[in-house]
Amino acid sequence: MDLIAQLHAGLPGDAVLTDPDITGAYANDMASFCEAGTPAVVVLPRTVEQVQHVMRTATALRVPVVPQGARTGLSGAANASDGCIVLSLVKMDRIIEINPVDRIAVVEPGVVNAVLSRAVNEHGLYYPPDPSSWEQCSIGGNIGTASGGLCCVKYGVTAEYVLGLDVVLADGRLLTTGRRTAKGVAGYDLTRLFVGSEGSLGIVVGAVLALKPEPPQQLALAAEFPSTAAACEAVCQIMARGHAPSLLELMDRTSVRAVNDMAQMGLPDSTEALLLAAFDTPDPAADLAAVGELCTAAGATEVVPAETAAESDMLLQARRLTLTALERVKSATMIDDVCVPRSRLAEMLDGTAAIAEKHDLTIGVVAHAGDGNTHPTVCFDAADPDESRRARESFDDIMALGLELGGTITGEHGVGVLKKEWLARELGPVGLELQRGIKDVFDPLGLLNPGKLF
Repeated sequence: MDLIAQLHAGLPGDAVLTDPDITGAYANDMASFCEAGTPAVVVLPRTVEQVQHVMRTATALRVPVVPQGARTGLSGAANASDGCIVLSLVKMDRIIEINPVDRIAVVEPGVVNAVLSRAVNEHGLYYPPDPSSWEQCSIGGNIGTASGGLCCVKYGVTAEYVLGLDVVLADGRLLTTGRRTAKGVAGYDLTRLFVGSEGSLGIVVGAVLALKPEPPQQLALAAEFPSTAAACEAVCQIMARGHAPSLLELMDRTSVRAVNDMAQMGLPDSTEALLLAAFDTPDPAADLAAVGELCTAAGATEVVPAETAAESDMLLQARRLTLTALERVKSATMIDDVCVPRSRLAEMLDGTAAIAEKHDLTIGVVAHAGDGNTHPTVCFDAADPDESRRARESFDDIMALGLELGGTITGEHGVGVLKKEWLARELGPVGLELQRGIKDVFDPLGLLNPGKLF
């Protein structure tokens, strides 16, 4: 009760939620196999000062704090711990400034990605990071997990667009990092340190984001292949020849068939892999023609280029439907996020197929092929204990395969609860020690998002 009373002293009444039926809805994000605790209270501040009050109260009473965005994450990074304050930032949703001259946007963390994207488009500008949940996910969550998206192959990930941050530290102090300028190298890059830190170092309450001029409308092509190896060879040739697609996505046989079964898209049963490429260059048709030739040389059985934006959208529809289609295969899905060097993408896909056979499971793979980021999706029956066990074991096998191929356990979803054991393996003992030391500097009492990452 002392906690609730002190929170009320600096927050409006409707910003403090204590009804267990309501607070329970804030207990977890969208990850499978991740434990979640029971929060003591959920707070929904609207101002920086209110966030500072929450953190000062938490520090004074030694209460853990779990920051949350839209809870669309897939690693358990936003899951509550027992007795914590869940600090939901969804009410801090203002776009404070869009500056076409400096090509920046200044936003609060609760701004939804798609809302920002459409707002800057009105100024002839473009905010490239586009996670698949862009209609729901928040900028603060994107920063916390260093999100990616379909356009990463050309435009990069969230970290490359965060110029500066306002961060409330564990003790309630306000830290401003970075800059509004196009260049700046003063001191250590604390801004990049916070990106991907999953709320374990501080609470992001504002961000200065870089923008780009809005590109031309993209055109796409779809290429069908008789093997994943042939499709991956096409990917390697496209990148080796210096092409810069705005999108380069790959779907394996399982994903293609799941989409066919759901949407009757008419893709041949013989399709073992579908490669989708798009260009937003001044002459996308010429780029598509060149890439089409490379696909044919790599063994594509059919290459279909679009001539209009509407045709492009139709070609890309299969990729957009993939997760929904795989969710129909079984009662539950577990989405992995392993990134490997492009040159080893075929080994990753073939290895995942072998893992699916080993565990007698359906595992569909879609990949941001242009940057080697694969999303194996394990389909299983959550009500079957043995199948659930095999699903978790296959998930671990996939991560081990990614590391063996010189990759990383996460390209864009983050570590959270789901992968912290694997983070230790990837970092090694020296790297883990140094990262824990950084955590101790920013959060000496261990109150910020405990149990995540390490």
